[in-house]
Amino acid sequence: MIALLVIDMQNAFFEAPELAAQQERVVSSCNRLLEGFTAAGHKALLVGTEHERDKSTWTLSMLDDDQGFIFRGSKQAEAVPGLATDGLPQLTKTRDSAFVGTNLLSRLRNWGADEVVLAGVSTHNCIAQTAADAFAHNIRVTYAKDAMASEDSQDAADMLRILSTTYRQPVQSSEEILARLGDANSGGR
Repeated sequence: MIALLVIDMQNAFFEAPELAAQQERVVSSCNRLLEGFTAAGHKALLVGTEHERDKSTWTLSMLDDDQGFIFRGSKQAEAVPGLATDGLPQLTKTRDSAFVGTNLLSRLRNWGADEVVLAGVSTHNCIAQTAADAFAHNIRVTYAKDAMASEDSQDAADMLRILSTTYRQPVQSSEEILARLGDANSGGR
């Protein structure tokens, strides 16, 4: 089973002009993946970040700056317009990695998922941290290159190069990933 994790496709992240310029492309590609995974009987999970106003979930940099971000229930925490979220399970995180402080690993195990496809934002932060932790849990990772974005294209390219080489995590187009779903259903990788 291959599971799709769509990470941090929330209004707050697309306030950055660099991501806002890529929003339409990323939403469209994520929706194509969500539709393909659902149609092929694979699982998809929407992963989002939310923090509490009382500082109890804030990261070190947030605490150092005394500046909170993406508070639970705020407009910033909502999914970006156009993202197909209906009926999909959701996971809330407070750290870059979707594994830290969440039940992601048990969800993947319950689904029988031995691979995750990562999409969303930001390539060099939350996607990269989730990928590194997936590797630590013996879960294979594939990056959906056309369904990801970052505020810093050079950092994103460097991080993908390092992770794909060091952890043998391929970077593929949505087309390539969707073509593999039938193979995964028949036992091939």
